[in-house]
Amino acid sequence: MQLRQLAGSRAPGTDDSKRELFKKVISYMTIGIDVSAVFSEMVMCSATSDIVLKKMCYLYVGNYAKNNPDLALLTINFLQRDCKDEDPMIRGLALRSLCSLRVANLVEYLVGPLGNGLKDGNSYVRMVASIGVLKLYHISASTCMDADFPAMLKHLMLNDKDAQVVANCLTSLQEIWGLEASTSEEAAREREMLLSKAVIYYFLNRIKEFSEWAQCIVLELVAKYVPSDSNEIFDVMNLLEDRLQHANGAVVLATIKVFLQLTLSMTDVHQQVYERIKSPLLTLVSSGSPEQSYAVLSHLHLLVMRAPFIFSSDYKHFYCQYNEPFYVKKLKLEMLTAVANESNTYDIVTELCEYAANVDIPMARESIRAVGKIALQQYDVNAIVDRLLQFLEMEKEHVTAETLVLVKDLLRKYPQWSHDCIAVVGNISSKNVQEPKAKAALIWMLGEYAQDMQDAPYILESLIENWDEEHSAEVRLHLLTAIMKCFLRRPPETQKALGAALAAGLADFHQDVHDRALFYYRLLKYDVSVAERVVNPPKQAVSVFADTQSSEVKDRIFDEFNSLSVVYQKPSYMFTDKEHRGPFAFSEELGNLSIDTDLANDVVPAQRVEENDKDLLLSTSEKEENHGSINNSSAYDAPSYDGSRMVGALQPQQDLVSLDQPPPANTPASLAMDDLFGLGLPVAPSPTPPPLALKLNAKAVLDPNSFQQKWRQLPVAASQEISLNPQGVSALSSPQVLLRHMQGHSIQCIASGGQAPNFKFFFFAQKEDEPSTYLVECVINSAACKAQLKIKADDQSTTQAFSTLFQSVLSEFGLP
Repeated sequence: MQLRQLAGSRAPGTDDSKRELFKKVISYMTIGIDVSAVFSEMVMCSATSDIVLKKMCYLYVGNYAKNNPDLALLTINFLQRDCKDEDPMIRGLALRSLCSLRVANLVEYLVGPLGNGLKDGNSYVRMVASIGVLKLYHISASTCMDADFPAMLKHLMLNDKDAQVVANCLTSLQEIWGLEASTSEEAAREREMLLSKAVIYYFLNRIKEFSEWAQCIVLELVAKYVPSDSNEIFDVMNLLEDRLQHANGAVVLATIKVFLQLTLSMTDVHQQVYERIKSPLLTLVSSGSPEQSYAVLSHLHLLVMRAPFIFSSDYKHFYCQYNEPFYVKKLKLEMLTAVANESNTYDIVTELCEYAANVDIPMARESIRAVGKIALQQYDVNAIVDRLLQFLEMEKEHVTAETLVLVKDLLRKYPQWSHDCIAVVGNISSKNVQEPKAKAALIWMLGEYAQDMQDAPYILESLIENWDEEHSAEVRLHLLTAIMKCFLRRPPETQKALGAALAAGLADFHQDVHDRALFYYRLLKYDVSVAERVVNPPKQAVSVFADTQSSEVKDRIFDEFNSLSVVYQKPSYMFTDKEHRGPFAFSEELGNLSIDTDLANDVVPAQRVEENDKDLLLSTSEKEENHGSINNSSAYDAPSYDGSRMVGALQPQQDLVSLDQPPPANTPASLAMDDLFGLGLPVAPSPTPPPLALKLNAKAVLDPNSFQQKWRQLPVAASQEISLNPQGVSALSSPQVLLRHMQGHSIQCIASGGQAPNFKFFFFAQKEDEPSTYLVECVINSAACKAQLKIKADDQSTTQAFSTLFQSVLSEFGLP
């Protein structure tokens, strides 16, 4: 009623009264109370020249118009009238509100005001209108394109004097042409135009006119630009040199991304870029709030992990301060671990040992882990082992727990330290170790070094007596293995404890524990010497511990530099909704391939393959796979033994563990249980039938989105390098020749790219009678006559058969 009374009033003080009422309405709306009932009264009260009232009214209208299209129709007249107001501020606000209604059946009313807004004499109105075009596109793309708004935006972008208008036009055009490119060749050409030399230089020459966030938009565009030669690269970097000193961290990071992307193919210059960007990043880390520092530190962390030697002299910048939050300290500890080398290890470890005594338990744990990681890098091992053993004497539960886990890993890599470590570990009471991982580590050492620890059998026996009280399956599994190892080295002292452990394991409800106990029992019943070769074979020292994150993932994160991917330490596809992921965009012509950052490591645009072949075609993940023979499993593989020694069925159980009898002879007992692990097979097994030839579906179909999704989700089933015959290499004059050859053998190509001598292909095939798909990444170096294959499959059991088939087809290429 009060709003209605004030609607047509021109009395003095009316605007003040309206303000109070509008504030009440907006406050109710803000806390979630539905005030849509006063919509018409709010619209009637909007007839005023007071900008504050206009703003509140537009805020109210924008909130309720989308969900109340009928009410939104009431606002059209007064918004269109305000779009022609003499005050440019009101014109801009009205146009912004009009475009924010987002009601599909009202788009016809937007075209006229938007067209006038783009031609308005005031820069604020043009700035609003340039973003309004993008809003219109999302409401009705056809209306936007029919009105030829993109062409008007392009003209404004290249000719407007106001930098913010130019930046808004760039933002709108990038999104519009990016979405239209899949269906319109003209839009695809216009999108490529944004990356032309003339346009890029136009933006770079005006870079200082833009606001901070507009500069970030321009720099993101420049990062996608491919210069024609090294001179152009240096020109761009010289032009952007002063952006590294900018006060805004976002501008600095965007500039760093440009520098890194431009120099990927120039190894020496790329390293110099790391040296140049080091100082600005370290300055940003030490200034601003902890949240800002963390964002910058995350990017610095990524660079440190890629090139630790460049930052090794700056290790003191990564020391933790007492008032920093834990998430910042944890990142710094990881960087300290990475930059450790022969010259700075002593200082770093001394600092980390101070943190280990911290009252903050998570910080103390991370510090101890950091010390252990440095030791595993083979830097100053003697002193570090002494420090770790001192941690065990601190008698703090969390310190003891973390140290035991690290000592176990150290003994796996440095067996020569077993005497010193075991002397200290032997004094630790198992009752004082409660954490499952720590208890498992202690049990592993008791079993592995049972001959050196006098009380090992009795400590293990006491743990077995409390079997039912141990809730961790991991600990029970380690306990079974440890008691077996101890028994094989000290049988008289351990026989009783082993019997109790096997009995408890066979009765265990956890399937893995039950199966391991059953396996050990059958091994012992079959042959103790075989059991020793399986359970306790000769071991080599572990040379490399597995990384928790693959190099392929790290490379993708690097490609998404200056984004949330770096902060989250995972590629964008792992945390974004499907509809917002980058499209796997393929051109009509197989010789060219356009992609988004989502598969930047997997596919290389044709124009950049030759320049960046060392960094992209042979990424770190592929280099590691080529050296895959160095891994942990090689050191701990159980030795194989002659299957002919497996004699018939086992006799019925007499004693749980019997050592004074020879292996039982063949008896026709039931094989129902003992055949679980294949130990009761006949002496002469039937010959294995030859594998059936793999048949492929000649009409296999797979759309790009499905290929992309499968490629992300499936693990690598096979990875190898093969040689190509010279005739095939000489026939590879263009990718299409090979594609037709592969299609003739039911292997389809979904994407290809590159120029001689480096070509990259993505193939797929499907089994003839099953919906099982094989995916292949094939990188061919025609100069070396080599091909690198990476195969992923739905059914990994047939991967070897498909790999053989694929290599056979590829080897036939070019033969008469």
